[in-house]
Amino acid sequence: MRYWWWRLPVFLIVASVPFYWLYQAWAFALGPDPGKVLVDRLGQGALVLLLITLALTPLQRFTGWSGWVAVRRQLGLWTFAYASLHLGGYLFFILGLEIARLPEEIVERPYILVGSLAFVGLLALALTSNRWSMRRLGKRWKQLHRLVYPIVLLALLHMLWVVRSDAGRWALYAAIAAFLLALRIPALSGALGRWRSRRTISAKPGI
Repeated sequence: MRYWWWRLPVFLIVASVPFYWLYQAWAFALGPDPGKVLVDRLGQGALVLLLITLALTPLQRFTGWSGWVAVRRQLGLWTFAYASLHLGGYLFFILGLEIARLPEEIVERPYILVGSLAFVGLLALALTSNRWSMRRLGKRWKQLHRLVYPIVLLALLHMLWVVRSDAGRWALYAAIAAFLLALRIPALSGALGRWRSRRTISAKPGI
């Protein structure tokens, strides 16, 4: 496996974070409502991983190191895993597994519906992240995986509704997302590639 020495620590770090949060909950370090804190942290963790995943391709174009994109699929799947834990935590800690309350909750809290749409999008990306799906879907695979852009917007809207009292933190995530999405604009993406090419040429001996 290429870049195993890079993929392995990334896997271990991302996998260990939820266990650390669970340990904090067990040690009564998450305040009087540890379940809600866990749900919030898992949701924000999913958003952070989603933004990191979006950053990998620009980083590869900027640095020329293919190791960035070598962990893209792994981090994409971890994004879905965190989102699944976030949803599971909501159903367990907030609803108490009373699924019959869910329609009422959606009416009272529309951000749940927005988050659910983002989750369905992540599910579609996770299920088609394998090589078989890439071969089966062909050109449609790239079109499907462009769903990541509206998913980011839905996740940000979901978070804005949830943490309205902490607009500064949301604004930071939104600014990072806006920057990463702007790098997808062909003019900016092409400029980034041309800048790296010029830097590579200028770095050669005798130039």
